[in-house]
Amino acid sequence: MTGRADRSVLLIVCGGIAAYKALDLIRRLGEQGIRVRTVLTEAGARFVTPMALQALSGERVFTDLFSLTDESEMGHIALSRASDLIVVCPATANMLARMATGQADDLATTVLLATDTPVLVAPAMNVRMWEHPATQANVATLRARGVEFVGPDTGRMACNETGPGRLAEPDAILAAIVHRLDGERPLAGRRALVTAGPTHEPVDPVRYLANRSSGTQGYAIARLLAEAGADVTLVSGPTTLPDPPGMHVIRIETAREMLAACTSALPCDIAVCAAAVADWHIAAATQKIKKTDDGRPPELRLSPNPDILATLSRSASARPRLVIGFAAETEHVIAHATAKRLRKGCDWIVANDVSPATGIMGGTENEVTLIDASGAEHWPRLDKTQVARRLVARIATFMHTQPETEIT
Repeated sequence: MTGRADRSVLLIVCGGIAAYKALDLIRRLGEQGIRVRTVLTEAGARFVTPMALQALSGERVFTDLFSLTDESEMGHIALSRASDLIVVCPATANMLARMATGQADDLATTVLLATDTPVLVAPAMNVRMWEHPATQANVATLRARGVEFVGPDTGRMACNETGPGRLAEPDAILAAIVHRLDGERPLAGRRALVTAGPTHEPVDPVRYLANRSSGTQGYAIARLLAEAGADVTLVSGPTTLPDPPGMHVIRIETAREMLAACTSALPCDIAVCAAAVADWHIAAATQKIKKTDDGRPPELRLSPNPDILATLSRSASARPRLVIGFAAETEHVIAHATAKRLRKGCDWIVANDVSPATGIMGGTENEVTLIDASGAEHWPRLDKTQVARRLVARIATFMHTQPETEIT
């Protein structure tokens, strides 16, 4: 057993077939010496019993917001603040919606609304429910408020459908809980720069050149670097995503503005260039370009944008210890990405296939290959947060095993 001896978790068990895995999670938490109190929702009680939860946790199970006995011994306000971490497992689509909208119509939601304790949720639901825009909007809202997520995994579910929505395995949830409780921050003291989103290159005052990047992958990387203890600067092109908490965010429009923002963020230890930067810009017209009577299109002269990844990689005075680029390709993904890594001079390239059929550009999942000097490592299709978690873990390992270079 590692960590403090007095660690405690409040586990909220919601309704869903995956609720039975909460029993295994309680057992594993107990083996780590972590005290577990449980709140069981009305729907959750249709899948697991209070007696089973109590037998495994050795603690009373709380179910009723209006129980006078419970309110006299531990009111919902006290319950919401009596543990080091609140874990919602499984977190159903309904619970995520109620959390995002601030409902407080039962004990679980009242506890969540009244708490200032960190919250970790482990979602579990049908793939269509997870992918629905309403659920994704709720997830984005909760993440922006600092709620942490573990999973969901991709796989076959009880409904016989396959895709993202499967509850993360108890080992993974346990690891996330222990990481949060023990304050493991492997990148504490490191400075990181992350670029994310598209750039908009103006054609005239009302038009621009852009791409379909949503910024989701870059934002997830920035958030998890910050959770790992890094001092993060996020340079973001235009997106609809809220600023992630706990970092310095610089909003830009063009590639030239992004380069200037990146340069101002140096020196740093880690640079992750996840933005989909436009390759070209135009000498923008000062007035809206009008159609001509003959219908001929205007002549647009393209000029190359600065190469941000190459600039950071080849900086003689302030090169980060680790420079990571992204390669969004539609054909010959590995060959093109490998050539790009050598051409740009970066340490790693994260390559992915963004052909329209993949749904990756602008979507919630990614399937990447990590390429470095030793070769290529393919990762399975994952939620973009899971991709970010893997990448940040790899970054932390690199920073602890490679020779140290002083950042001045």
